[in-house]
Amino acid sequence: MSKIEFSPVDKSKWNDLEKLFGTRGACGGCWCMTWRLSPKEFKENSGEGNKKLLKNLVYQNHKPGILAYVDNEPAGWCAVAPREIYIRLENSKVLSRIDGEKVWSISCLFIAKKFRQQGLSTELIKNALKFCKQQGAKIVEAYPVEPYADNIPAAFAWTGIPSSFIGAGFKEVARRSRTRPIMRYLIK
Repeated sequence: MSKIEFSPVDKSKWNDLEKLFGTRGACGGCWCMTWRLSPKEFKENSGEGNKKLLKNLVYQNHKPGILAYVDNEPAGWCAVAPREIYIRLENSKVLSRIDGEKVWSISCLFIAKKFRQQGLSTELIKNALKFCKQQGAKIVEAYPVEPYADNIPAAFAWTGIPSSFIGAGFKEVARRSRTRPIMRYLIK
């Protein structure tokens, strides 16, 4: 990879995010709304509805994540927001809160196929941490999936894998499932 740059997503970056996610909306019409909606709402909005909801967030200046660019081409996405924004995460038994601390959550990563397995995820996570610090966050959590094979399908790794977060300085703080650690980064 040559020149890598990062930017929070705002109105000026919407077309780049749309290009990165493509016609499938990253994965199966998700448009990174899985954690933000109840299962019923997510299903009702699958595809174009989720796209519209994410676009509305962006156009209301919510900055729901960070884009990575490689040589000016949109190459990766990292969704990050205060944990309470993510309804499904708040209702998860396996990923339930471990304490009463106010945390921000990295809920999703999406890397364009040609940029995968080149370390971009870790760099994107590091830049998401910088964004969180600028927003006043003190603790950032992540919920990666522990690979069950050497080469798991990308669709099953949308929350990232532990090694990417370890490379960015995260530590495992809880595990209620064999494959789903809760990891944290403390911002100084």
